[in-house]
Amino acid sequence: MSKSKAGRRVVVTGFGVVTPIGTTVDEFWAGLKAGKSGVSALGGFPLDDLKILIAAQIKDFDPKQRLKHFKRDRIITLADRYSWFAAAAADEAVRMSGLELPEADPYRSACIIGSGAGGLVTFETAYRDLFILNKRATHPLTLLRIIGSSAAAHVGIEFGVKGPTFATCSACSTATHAIGIARDYIRDNVVDVAIAGASESVINYGTMKAWQALHVLSPEGCFPFAKKRNGTVLAEGAGILVLESLEHAQARGATILAELCGYGMASDSQDMVKPTVEGPSVAMQGALDDAGLKPEQIDYLNAHGTATMDNDINETKAIKNVFGDYAYKLPISSTKSMHGHPLGAGGGIEAVACIKAMQEGWVPPTIGLDEPGDGCDLDYIPNVGREKKVTYTMSNSFAFGGLNAVMIFGPPPA
Repeated sequence: MSKSKAGRRVVVTGFGVVTPIGTTVDEFWAGLKAGKSGVSALGGFPLDDLKILIAAQIKDFDPKQRLKHFKRDRIITLADRYSWFAAAAADEAVRMSGLELPEADPYRSACIIGSGAGGLVTFETAYRDLFILNKRATHPLTLLRIIGSSAAAHVGIEFGVKGPTFATCSACSTATHAIGIARDYIRDNVVDVAIAGASESVINYGTMKAWQALHVLSPEGCFPFAKKRNGTVLAEGAGILVLESLEHAQARGATILAELCGYGMASDSQDMVKPTVEGPSVAMQGALDDAGLKPEQIDYLNAHGTATMDNDINETKAIKNVFGDYAYKLPISSTKSMHGHPLGAGGGIEAVACIKAMQEGWVPPTIGLDEPGDGCDLDYIPNVGREKKVTYTMSNSFAFGGLNAVMIFGPPPA
């Protein structure tokens, strides 16, 4: 398989998730198989005058239980919620990979875990303490909790990563950019191993008010590509991959789950909230070119599919641009219809859905799709998933600001 740029092949040896429909990979996949919705009544903080009263929240997550075995990072259970999710997903991914960390040369490992917003739950708590409860000070760890790179630092500390460790931030494309950068570092021989993805936890009163003001949230549910769609549903969670060079994985006898064989990026450079068709089209074509694949070799596409009016129609047009007549035969779904829109974490969670689809020979549905919207005339796998042999998958992430990133996963190298 030819590539647009020579370099080492990069494979996936582990993955982990924390989502509203399952806080482990097995639970998450069972939720997708069942067509489970993670959307429920909003709770956990004062709702006051909020008009949007639903979200996809993660409930009954106990960091003291989930992270009690952490040894090097002694304050992880005192961190922000978004760092908890990142740590739990990374822990699952590393365990699955079978890696013994720290690496013999810890400077040959990387930890790139992004977040679109960082510790917003901590921000709101601190401001309530100061301005409503009239406390004289905030919690002493407030500063460390809010920083957008804290999740990467916590995970890097626990697993002894001494190479490149930082966060990406590109709104809803954050995880995909993080994974793509990690892929490039391995391909270009900067590191041999990387923990990469993103985490998000922003559901609080202030965030809900801010999103309400933008008029892109649905009061009813997340219905991508449907005629009844009227906005997205905020979610929280994390999706993390363990990446390695093929040589490194083979040398230690690792079980290789997939190859990250294509990555494309493009910016609309037009508008902060109104997407173009060109940017997503260029990103998808770039990923295909990077992987050395023809459009008809993609067996499943996990769409960005936010259920906003503009995104769904623009993404559909972009898919038609890139895939031509094959677009009408290509199985596409938005798993956000089940786990909601976890903002920066979306690309990591959806990458896991893509790899599981390859492993299981089953593609997840777009639930709530009773009648397609105008111009949404492709195969969005409505309501019920289906058995299908899947060799190559594409995952789309398109963000506010016109920031587009796309990944292609293929089978483990023979």
